[in-house]
Amino acid sequence: MRRVLAWEGAAGARITVTLLSPARMRALNRRAFGRRGLTDVIAFPLPQPDGTLVGDVYVCPGAARAWSGGTGAGLREELLRLAVHGTLHVLGHDHPDGPGRTRGRMWRLQERYVRRLTSGR
Repeated sequence: MRRVLAWEGAAGARITVTLLSPARMRALNRRAFGRRGLTDVIAFPLPQPDGTLVGDVYVCPGAARAWSGGTGAGLREELLRLAVHGTLHVLGHDHPDGPGRTRGRMWRLQERYVRRLTSGR
């Protein structure tokens, strides 16, 4: 995610990405947001007193596998997409809920970064 942070002008930020099982992701979703369902990514920005930004991104490979339709390159790309998505949330980006989420600025930015990261540029 260092590249994404650099592209966003936040090279000094620190992001951790943690992979969770579906059961642990459901528990985190319930504890953090009061929601009972499984989600694929949860992100928490943790601004520091000195002005730096630290963030935690939690990704559920089980949810990614189910929603990406399988294994291999498709799953790897979806896991990357979720890590980028969470990183953008930590950096303050947001998107609408519902069908409009894939037409918003954050989604376009996310997809641009995923393409750049998967193409090696």
